[in-house]
Amino acid sequence: MNDKKGLIVKGIAGFYYVKSGDEVYRCKARGVFKQRAVKPAVGDEVEFEIIPENDDSLITRVLPRRNSFIRPFIANVDCFAIVTAAASPAPILSVIDKFMVMAEKNGTEIILCVNKCDLARGDKKAVKKAQDNIDMLKRIYEPVYPVLFLDPESEESLAEFRRMTLGRKVALAGPSGVGKSTILNRLIPHAKAETGKISSKSDRGKHTTRHAELFTIDEEHGTMIFDTPGFTSFDILEAEEEELQHFYPEMAECLGGCRYHNCKHLSEPECSVHQAVEDGKIAKERYESYKSQLEEIRKARQY
Repeated sequence: MNDKKGLIVKGIAGFYYVKSGDEVYRCKARGVFKQRAVKPAVGDEVEFEIIPENDDSLITRVLPRRNSFIRPFIANVDCFAIVTAAASPAPILSVIDKFMVMAEKNGTEIILCVNKCDLARGDKKAVKKAQDNIDMLKRIYEPVYPVLFLDPESEESLAEFRRMTLGRKVALAGPSGVGKSTILNRLIPHAKAETGKISSKSDRGKHTTRHAELFTIDEEHGTMIFDTPGFTSFDILEAEEEELQHFYPEMAECLGGCRYHNCKHLSEPECSVHQAVEDGKIAKERYESYKSQLEEIRKARQY
């Protein structure tokens, strides 16, 4: 038996596809993992055995993770590229912010990718809708995170995406219908990710990606990108009530300036966060998002 190390790039139907060097091996997980309630994830670095008399190799150990996510179930993410659309479907700020909190908690970099910016060149109604959303997203997020405006047909914007993610394992995720699979197909034509049309009734896309997969987009620098199932909400926020404020970078800068050391920045007097909102240093939309998430966390504790 030969012991090797590799990276899980796909998991489907109980099999794990492990990349080691230039080869990809189909593996099964050792039975002891089930006993220990350990499930390998796409992005895991693992040790595995090649069994000559068997078509399938055997994962024997999952190496320590840098981080992991429940939805989507992926591990060892360096950068979270959150994709929203300029229009059709319209950006949902609460969903964007939940993605950002998840990424902050797990210590990843964040890039907000505003896709379908080509719609700003359509008819007058489409142009206004898309441009209004673009202006809103710029105002809210550019002071906090890198924001990339993408036109999937423009090689220039895709080249900028590659530059911003160089050498990282990037989680490409966001609500359904925002164009993640289209971006992936342009970045890696051989991925052949299924793309779906927007439902005219709900203005939301159908789930077109059915399993997580990790693709290499730059062999020289080791840049890799996760393609993950689209989703529009979280069952539960991973953050605790006391730590949520630390996952809003623009709020974190104000911490320590409040009258009360345990200030939750809701209705307390002499609150530095309130003052920053009033002064326009924190976008009101982000502050409302924080309050909404705090309430959601509190309600979850009651059950």
